Amino acid sequence: MDLTLLAQGIVSGVLASGLYALVAVGLALAIGVIGVVNFAHGEFFMVGAFLAYQLFVSFGFDPLLSLLFVAPALFVIGAVIYLSTIRFVLRAPELNQMLLTFGIGIVLQNLALLIWGGDPRTISNVPYRSVGYQMGGISVGLVPLGSFLISLVLVVALYLVLARTPLGRAMRAVAQNRIGASLVGLEVDRIYLVAFALSALLAGIGGVMIAVIQSPTPTVGFAFTLKAFAIVVLAGLGNIRGIVWASLTVALSESLVATLVPNGDALRNAVFFAIIFVVLVLRSRRTA
Repeated sequence: MDLTLLAQGIVSGVLASGLYALVAVGLALAIGVIGVVNFAHGEFFMVGAFLAYQLFVSFGFDPLLSLLFVAPALFVIGAVIYLSTIRFVLRAPELNQMLLTFGIGIVLQNLALLIWGGDPRTISNVPYRSVGYQMGGISVGLVPLGSFLISLVLVVALYLVLARTPLGRAMRAVAQNRIGASLVGLEVDRIYLVAFALSALLAGIGGVMIAVIQSPTPTVGFAFTLKAFAIVVLAGLGNIRGIVWASLTVALSESLVATLVPNGDALRNAVFFAIIFVVLVLRSRRTA
Protein backbone atom coordinates (compact mmCIF):
# COMPACT_ATOMS: atom_id res chain seq x y z
CA MET A 1 0.00 0.00 0.00
CA ASP A 2 1.26 3.46 -0.91
CA LEU A 3 1.55 5.26 2.44
CA THR A 4 1.62 8.66 0.78
CA LEU A 5 -1.65 7.88 -1.00
CA LEU A 6 -3.17 6.68 2.28
CA ALA A 7 -2.04 9.85 4.06
CA GLN A 8 -3.48 11.98 1.26
CA GLY A 9 -6.82 10.19 1.60
CA ILE A 10 -6.85 10.78 5.36
CA VAL A 11 -5.98 14.47 5.02
CA SER A 12 -8.61 14.99 2.31
CA GLY A 13 -11.22 13.22 4.45
CA VAL A 14 -10.45 15.28 7.53
CA LEU A 15 -10.69 18.54 5.56
CA ALA A 16 -14.00 17.49 3.99
CA SER A 17 -15.42 16.51 7.39
CA GLY A 18 -15.66 20.16 8.45
CA LEU A 19 -18.07 21.06 5.67
CA TYR A 20 -20.03 17.84 6.22
CA ALA A 21 -20.36 18.66 9.92
CA LEU A 22 -21.59 22.19 9.17
CA VAL A 23 -24.33 20.92 6.84
CA ALA A 24 -25.29 18.00 9.08
CA VAL A 25 -25.46 20.05 12.27
CA GLY A 26 -28.11 22.27 10.68
CA LEU A 27 -30.18 19.21 9.80
CA ALA A 28 -29.70 17.81 13.30
CA LEU A 29 -30.87 21.14 14.74
CA ALA A 30 -34.12 20.97 12.77
CA ILE A 31 -34.72 17.35 13.75
CA GLY A 32 -33.69 17.74 17.37
CA VAL A 33 -35.48 20.98 18.21
CA ILE A 34 -38.48 21.02 15.87
CA GLY A 35 -38.84 17.31 15.25
CA VAL A 36 -39.10 17.78 11.46
CA VAL A 37 -37.06 15.65 9.06
CA ASN A 38 -36.21 18.30 6.47
CA PHE A 39 -35.63 16.78 3.03
CA ALA A 40 -35.17 20.31 1.61
CA HIS A 41 -32.08 20.94 3.74
CA GLY A 42 -29.70 20.32 0.86
CA GLU A 43 -31.56 22.83 -1.28
CA PHE A 44 -30.74 25.58 1.23
CA PHE A 45 -27.13 24.52 0.72
CA MET A 46 -27.60 24.78 -3.06
CA VAL A 47 -29.27 28.20 -2.83
CA GLY A 48 -26.34 29.47 -0.76
CA ALA A 49 -23.91 28.27 -3.44
CA PHE A 50 -25.79 29.99 -6.26
CA LEU A 51 -26.30 33.23 -4.34
CA ALA A 52 -22.53 33.37 -3.79
CA TYR A 53 -22.01 32.69 -7.51
CA GLN A 54 -24.48 35.43 -8.51
CA LEU A 55 -22.91 37.97 -6.17
CA PHE A 56 -19.52 37.17 -7.67
CA VAL A 57 -20.74 37.43 -11.28
CA SER A 58 -22.92 40.52 -10.84
CA PHE A 59 -20.92 42.56 -8.33
CA GLY A 60 -17.52 40.87 -8.14
CA PHE A 61 -17.98 39.96 -4.48
CA ASP A 62 -15.32 37.69 -3.08
CA PRO A 63 -16.97 34.52 -1.67
CA LEU A 64 -15.73 35.38 1.83
CA LEU A 65 -17.41 38.78 1.54
CA SER A 66 -20.57 37.20 0.14
CA LEU A 67 -20.97 35.28 3.42
CA LEU A 68 -22.08 38.58 4.96
CA PHE A 69 -25.03 38.67 2.54
CA VAL A 70 -25.77 34.98 1.95
CA ALA A 71 -26.01 34.06 5.65
CA PRO A 72 -28.76 36.58 6.54
CA ALA A 73 -30.50 35.90 3.21
CA LEU A 74 -30.74 32.18 4.01
CA PHE A 75 -31.92 32.98 7.52
CA VAL A 76 -34.77 35.03 6.03
CA ILE A 77 -35.57 32.37 3.41
CA GLY A 78 -35.68 29.71 6.13
CA ALA A 79 -37.93 31.88 8.29
CA VAL A 80 -40.33 32.59 5.40
CA ILE A 81 -40.55 28.91 4.48
CA TYR A 82 -41.19 27.99 8.10
CA LEU A 83 -43.94 30.58 8.52
CA SER A 84 -45.62 29.80 5.21
CA THR A 85 -45.43 25.99 5.27
CA ILE A 86 -43.62 24.10 8.03
CA ARG A 87 -45.53 25.47 11.00
CA PHE A 88 -48.78 24.12 9.61
CA VAL A 89 -47.63 20.48 9.69
CA LEU A 90 -45.87 20.38 13.07
CA ARG A 91 -48.63 18.25 14.56
CA ALA A 92 -49.32 16.32 11.36
CA PRO A 93 -48.07 12.74 10.80
CA GLU A 94 -44.35 12.44 10.02
CA LEU A 95 -45.12 11.30 6.47
CA ASN A 96 -46.93 14.58 5.80
CA GLN A 97 -43.94 16.53 7.10
CA MET A 98 -41.48 14.59 4.97
CA LEU A 99 -43.60 14.94 1.83
CA LEU A 100 -43.93 18.68 2.42
CA THR A 101 -40.19 19.23 2.84
CA PHE A 102 -39.49 16.98 -0.15
CA GLY A 103 -41.86 19.14 -2.20
CA ILE A 104 -40.16 22.33 -0.98
CA GLY A 105 -36.84 20.89 -2.10
CA ILE A 106 -38.20 20.14 -5.57
CA VAL A 107 -39.60 23.68 -5.88
CA LEU A 108 -36.27 25.27 -4.87
CA GLN A 109 -34.34 22.99 -7.20
CA ASN A 110 -36.56 23.82 -10.16
CA LEU A 111 -36.42 27.54 -9.40
CA ALA A 112 -32.64 27.28 -9.52
CA LEU A 113 -32.88 25.45 -12.87
CA LEU A 114 -35.08 28.21 -14.25
CA ILE A 115 -32.80 31.01 -13.04
CA TRP A 116 -29.33 29.54 -13.56
CA GLY A 117 -29.86 26.57 -15.86
CA GLY A 118 -28.55 23.06 -15.40
CA ASP A 119 -24.88 23.66 -16.26
CA PRO A 120 -22.21 23.79 -13.53
CA ARG A 121 -21.41 27.32 -12.40
CA THR A 122 -17.84 28.20 -11.54
CA ILE A 123 -16.49 31.05 -9.43
CA SER A 124 -13.32 31.71 -11.40
CA ASN A 125 -10.55 34.29 -11.03
CA VAL A 126 -10.45 33.89 -7.27
CA PRO A 127 -6.70 34.04 -6.57
CA TYR A 128 -6.68 31.66 -3.59
CA ARG A 129 -8.69 28.93 -5.32
CA SER A 130 -5.59 27.37 -6.90
CA VAL A 131 -3.29 27.91 -3.92
CA GLY A 132 -2.03 24.72 -2.28
CA TYR A 133 0.71 23.45 -0.04
CA GLN A 134 2.90 20.37 -0.36
CA MET A 135 4.01 18.61 2.80
CA GLY A 136 5.97 15.41 2.28
CA GLY A 137 4.10 14.55 -0.90
CA ILE A 138 0.71 15.40 0.60
CA SER A 139 -1.26 18.19 -1.08
CA VAL A 140 -3.38 20.54 1.01
CA GLY A 141 -5.49 23.11 -0.83
CA LEU A 142 -5.99 26.51 0.77
CA VAL A 143 -9.73 26.53 0.02
CA PRO A 144 -10.48 23.10 1.59
CA LEU A 145 -8.32 24.08 4.57
CA GLY A 146 -10.13 27.40 4.97
CA SER A 147 -13.49 25.64 4.58
CA PHE A 148 -12.54 23.19 7.32
CA LEU A 149 -11.48 25.94 9.73
CA ILE A 150 -14.53 28.14 9.09
CA SER A 151 -16.87 25.15 9.46
CA LEU A 152 -15.16 24.08 12.69
CA VAL A 153 -15.50 27.57 14.16
CA LEU A 154 -19.19 27.73 13.25
CA VAL A 155 -19.96 24.26 14.64
CA VAL A 156 -18.17 25.07 17.90
CA ALA A 157 -19.99 28.41 18.04
CA LEU A 158 -23.33 26.62 17.67
CA TYR A 159 -22.42 24.26 20.50
CA LEU A 160 -21.57 27.23 22.71
CA VAL A 161 -24.83 28.99 21.80
CA LEU A 162 -26.83 25.88 22.69
CA ALA A 163 -24.94 25.33 25.94
CA ARG A 164 -24.40 28.81 27.33
CA THR A 165 -26.97 31.27 26.02
CA PRO A 166 -30.64 31.80 26.96
CA LEU A 167 -31.65 31.03 23.37
CA GLY A 168 -29.70 27.78 23.44
CA ARG A 169 -31.17 26.73 26.77
CA ALA A 170 -34.64 27.54 25.43
CA MET A 171 -34.00 25.38 22.35
CA ARG A 172 -32.82 22.48 24.50
CA ALA A 173 -35.86 22.86 26.75
CA VAL A 174 -38.24 22.82 23.79
CA ALA A 175 -36.44 19.82 22.29
CA GLN A 176 -36.84 17.87 25.55
CA ASN A 177 -40.46 18.79 26.32
CA ARG A 178 -42.45 21.18 24.16
CA ILE A 179 -45.47 21.28 26.47
CA GLY A 180 -43.38 21.77 29.59
CA ALA A 181 -41.41 24.55 27.89
CA SER A 182 -44.61 26.38 26.96
CA LEU A 183 -45.93 26.04 30.52
CA VAL A 184 -42.89 27.85 31.94
CA GLY A 185 -43.40 30.75 29.53
CA LEU A 186 -41.21 29.92 26.55
CA GLU A 187 -42.57 30.97 23.15
CA VAL A 188 -42.28 27.61 21.44
CA ASP A 189 -43.34 28.76 17.97
CA ARG A 190 -40.75 31.55 17.97
CA ILE A 191 -38.03 29.11 19.04
CA TYR A 192 -39.05 26.75 16.24
CA LEU A 193 -38.85 29.65 13.79
CA VAL A 194 -35.34 30.62 14.91
CA ALA A 195 -34.14 27.01 14.90
CA PHE A 196 -35.37 26.37 11.36
CA ALA A 197 -33.99 29.66 10.04
CA LEU A 198 -30.65 28.98 11.75
CA SER A 199 -30.61 25.53 10.16
CA ALA A 200 -31.06 27.11 6.72
CA LEU A 201 -28.35 29.69 7.49
CA LEU A 202 -25.78 27.01 8.35
CA ALA A 203 -26.59 25.09 5.17
CA GLY A 204 -26.29 28.27 3.11
CA ILE A 205 -22.84 29.04 4.51
CA GLY A 206 -21.79 25.53 3.52
CA GLY A 207 -23.10 26.26 0.04
CA VAL A 208 -20.87 29.32 -0.28
CA MET A 209 -17.86 27.14 0.47
CA ILE A 210 -18.81 24.46 -2.04
CA ALA A 211 -19.23 27.15 -4.69
CA VAL A 212 -15.50 27.81 -4.42
CA ILE A 213 -14.36 24.19 -3.95
CA GLN A 214 -16.23 22.85 -6.99
CA SER A 215 -18.66 23.95 -9.70
CA PRO A 216 -22.16 23.39 -8.28
CA THR A 217 -25.31 22.55 -10.20
CA PRO A 218 -28.94 22.87 -9.03
CA THR A 219 -28.86 19.20 -8.03
CA VAL A 220 -25.83 19.49 -5.73
CA GLY A 221 -28.07 19.84 -2.68
CA PHE A 222 -29.52 16.34 -3.00
CA ALA A 223 -26.11 14.69 -2.58
CA PHE A 224 -25.39 16.74 0.52
CA THR A 225 -28.85 15.98 1.92
CA LEU A 226 -28.02 12.28 1.71
CA LYS A 227 -24.61 12.81 3.32
CA ALA A 228 -26.15 14.88 6.11
CA PHE A 229 -28.74 12.16 6.74
CA ALA A 230 -26.02 9.51 6.91
CA ILE A 231 -24.17 11.62 9.48
CA VAL A 232 -27.31 12.33 11.52
CA VAL A 233 -28.27 8.63 11.50
CA LEU A 234 -24.76 7.66 12.57
CA ALA A 235 -24.72 10.26 15.36
CA GLY A 236 -28.31 9.50 16.41
CA LEU A 237 -31.35 11.53 15.40
CA GLY A 238 -31.19 14.94 17.03
CA ASN A 239 -27.83 14.24 18.70
CA ILE A 240 -25.92 17.39 17.84
CA ARG A 241 -22.94 16.48 20.01
CA GLY A 242 -22.18 13.37 17.96
CA ILE A 243 -22.19 15.19 14.62
CA VAL A 244 -18.46 15.98 14.56
CA TRP A 245 -17.32 12.37 15.01
CA ALA A 246 -19.99 11.07 12.65
CA SER A 247 -18.93 13.61 10.02
CA LEU A 248 -15.32 12.57 10.39
CA THR A 249 -16.29 8.91 9.98
CA VAL A 250 -18.34 9.52 6.85
CA ALA A 251 -15.80 11.87 5.23
CA LEU A 252 -12.85 9.58 5.96
CA SER A 253 -14.71 6.53 4.67
CA GLU A 254 -15.68 8.34 1.50
CA SER A 255 -12.19 9.73 0.91
CA LEU A 256 -10.39 6.43 1.55
CA VAL A 257 -12.72 4.54 -0.78
CA ALA A 258 -12.17 7.15 -3.51
CA THR A 259 -8.40 7.11 -2.97
CA LEU A 260 -7.54 3.47 -2.35
CA VAL A 261 -10.22 1.40 -4.10
CA PRO A 262 -9.87 0.89 -7.89
CA ASN A 263 -12.47 3.09 -9.61
CA GLY A 264 -13.30 4.25 -6.10
CA ASP A 265 -14.36 7.73 -7.18
CA ALA A 266 -17.45 6.19 -8.79
CA LEU A 267 -18.21 4.36 -5.53
CA ARG A 268 -17.72 7.23 -3.07
CA ASN A 269 -21.38 8.25 -3.17
CA ALA A 270 -22.35 4.72 -2.14
CA VAL A 271 -20.46 5.06 1.14
CA PHE A 272 -23.15 6.96 3.03
CA PHE A 273 -25.82 4.51 1.84
CA ALA A 274 -23.73 1.67 3.23
CA ILE A 275 -23.27 3.54 6.52
CA ILE A 276 -27.02 4.17 6.88
CA PHE A 277 -27.74 0.50 6.13
CA VAL A 278 -25.17 -0.86 8.60
CA VAL A 279 -26.18 1.53 11.41
CA LEU A 280 -29.89 0.81 11.02
CA VAL A 281 -29.32 -2.95 10.95
CA LEU A 282 -27.10 -2.87 14.06
CA ARG A 283 -29.54 -0.66 15.98
CA SER A 284 -32.51 -2.82 15.03
CA ARG A 285 -30.68 -5.88 16.40
CA ARG A 286 -29.97 -4.10 19.68
CA THR A 287 -33.62 -3.21 20.17
CA ALA A 288 -34.91 -6.63 19.09
